[in-house]
Amino acid sequence: MSERKTHVIVGAGMAGAKAAEALRAEGFEGRIVLIGAEQERPYERPPLSKDYLRGEVDREKVYVHPQSFYVDHDIELRPATRVQAIDRRAQEVVLRGRERLPFDRLLLATGAEPRRLVVDGADLEGIHYLRDLADANALRAAFLHSRRLVVIGGGWIGAEVAASARQLGLEVTIVEPAEVMLERALGRELGGFYGELHRANGVDVRTGAMPVRLEGDGRVAAVRLQDGGRVECDLVLVGIGVLPRTALAEAAGVLVENGVVATRGLETSVPGIFAAGDVASAQHPFYNRRVRVEHWANALNQPAVAAQSMLGKPASYDRLPYFFSDQYDVGMEFVGDPTGSDELVFRGDLAQREFIAFWLSHGRVIAGMNVNVWDVVDDVRALITSRAGVDCEALRDSDIPLPQLVSEAAPAA
Repeated sequence: MSERKTHVIVGAGMAGAKAAEALRAEGFEGRIVLIGAEQERPYERPPLSKDYLRGEVDREKVYVHPQSFYVDHDIELRPATRVQAIDRRAQEVVLRGRERLPFDRLLLATGAEPRRLVVDGADLEGIHYLRDLADANALRAAFLHSRRLVVIGGGWIGAEVAASARQLGLEVTIVEPAEVMLERALGRELGGFYGELHRANGVDVRTGAMPVRLEGDGRVAAVRLQDGGRVECDLVLVGIGVLPRTALAEAAGVLVENGVVATRGLETSVPGIFAAGDVASAQHPFYNRRVRVEHWANALNQPAVAAQSMLGKPASYDRLPYFFSDQYDVGMEFVGDPTGSDELVFRGDLAQREFIAFWLSHGRVIAGMNVNVWDVVDDVRALITSRAGVDCEALRDSDIPLPQLVSEAAPAA
């Protein structure tokens, strides 16, 4: 009889939890150890900036699985446990306290961490970041005794927290160095759409504004801007992006380049070590290049492929990037990658906040975003994956059903 194998997962977030689930679903009967630095069992992050932050859903709603799931599926969940190193030659994970845990296969699902603001006063009380459940709890508690919030960074986290804070009645100012919010993700026109959405909901949106100092006597009281402006506040949320947590991989000699480099089957440069979720920079068969995605859908879907690869089964992660955002009464879904687009086409009415935006390159749809228009993601995805040329006037015409355009889109050779 063969010796019982051990598969270790480092990182007990969404990706780690779904990988453990997938290993069992794929028939793995060996030992699974799921290690997380946080005290919490695995949970989902999207609610942390939205309904959980606003107190509209309780704690149990954010967890990936009930506690009983890990017992029922014989998954050793080890929260509040830090991995100090990976000994790739001995095939062991070294835990704090020098405990060594052998593995046959190792999955890195270490996620990402917030970029830190580096200015004078950045260590004052009242300055928050939002990445984990403890951060959300602290920020939600701070909302209860605060009146004026400054959000530094007009990306997705900053925009969603600003919307939640306004819905709770706080005065909110967004400070964004770029000329429009979400410019890097959406471009100027759609970034401007979100800027106007926030202004319409009472947010003071200051674009082209660079914070240079946080002021206060022990606790933050104002944000000083490069142009000399001063924004008074009693609370600051910093949302200036994240960095993949690659230190463990790098120290172990695993190839790292804007994330842990992985194949389309999510195996790293070291055989037997795999990566999934925010930390993975994986070769994508559709784009024929490496892609790293920092969104919930990737952490949800990628682990199934990682689990198959860990078990020696042929597998390839080929899903297009997808994410969603809810702000005020505006919900959106985004699919694809707009990099390299040369045309932006709209179907619907921006003024009414009901439309689909299509990014095109050389006459082919490469990305799409539906705003308050639902049940169209599959059609948009099909237009992208067909690589077919499309008629822009037909794209704009809401009277022509998207499924018709899909059926007429002959796949490119």
